[in-house]
Amino acid sequence: MNGEPVLESAGQGAGHGGRLALSAGGLWTAERAGELERLIERVIARHPGVDGVDIDMARVERLDTFGAWLLERLMRGLSAAGGEPRITGLADRHRALVLRAREVNRAVPASPRRVMLAASLEVVGRTVVQVGHDIAAVVAMLGALAVAVGRAVVHPRSFRLTSLVHQVDRVGWRAVPIILLITFLIGAILAQQGLFHFRQFGADIYVVDMVGILVLREVGVLMVAVMVAGRSGSSYTAELGSMKMREEIDALRTMGFDPIDVLVLPRVLALVIALPCLAFLGSMAALYGGGLMCWAYGGMSPDVYITRMRDAISLGDFAIGLIKAPFMGLIIGVIAGVQGLSVAGSAESLGRKTTDSVVKSIFLVILVDGVLAMFFAAVGM
Repeated sequence: MNGEPVLESAGQGAGHGGRLALSAGGLWTAERAGELERLIERVIARHPGVDGVDIDMARVERLDTFGAWLLERLMRGLSAAGGEPRITGLADRHRALVLRAREVNRAVPASPRRVMLAASLEVVGRTVVQVGHDIAAVVAMLGALAVAVGRAVVHPRSFRLTSLVHQVDRVGWRAVPIILLITFLIGAILAQQGLFHFRQFGADIYVVDMVGILVLREVGVLMVAVMVAGRSGSSYTAELGSMKMREEIDALRTMGFDPIDVLVLPRVLALVIALPCLAFLGSMAALYGGGLMCWAYGGMSPDVYITRMRDAISLGDFAIGLIKAPFMGLIIGVIAGVQGLSVAGSAESLGRKTTDSVVKSIFLVILVDGVLAMFFAAVGM
């Protein structure tokens, strides 16, 4: 045979419904792969429905892994057609290889749609559980801060005023330049866009109303809170996370100090104090930027801008922005504290928690701004 692979039918009932007998011979190796594949495909196509199959492997001279897998492919193809395969005459040296090939890929693959659905449900479930854990952690932090404030009121000497002043300087005074610059640009952009569109209707003067109300009620305090969350919230999370990694927080507990009193409370109070001041300065810078743009781009004199601004806004508009600011400062501080104290012992965890702190703070700040805006609208402010 010169090693030529053979696979031929040699039995009764080789058509539909009978038991099929096949005889294999020659070399069933990778070198003969092309010939073997054609033989196997031809046999499977010619015998689509048989009651049983006997495959005689007595004349096979050599069998390698590729040949064993092709034999398994033949048996699976005939089984799918309805015939139960049975191997006879297999040499002992080939038996282990054939058994190993039979064990490969026996599991039925799951439907792609079912896999995608299960993965989606798993993501939703994990997200819901994580949100629940985050809410519980925030509530626990608020409770711990309330207890710490109560201790400071009962024992004023235990409160770390120096730390508070230092943190107010960090998050407040040192943030003034960047806050003024960004809010100035925001006010100028609002005025420019308003002038560009309102000019089509001859309503340039109403740009002043738009800038004044948007800046004082919404945009001014919201932009300041977002910048503080990115600048100071991330810094607080990184500081607390680094202390957690270096076991400095455990050392504080060992010495009898509460980390909430020493580390978190001064930072949260600093944000609550500094954010209204920054919101005020940012709003003034945005109004100035809007006025400068109205004068330079819209040809509106400063006197007209100031007079219209005085008529367009009220003390309530100014108060609404300042009322929102402490709540936003509290949110940023609490989220930064929660994420910082939950850092594990790796740099990856520190980076992930710092990112989570900024993202969650900005999300909650925007959410609270929307809730307070609806509240003030409901009470007529």
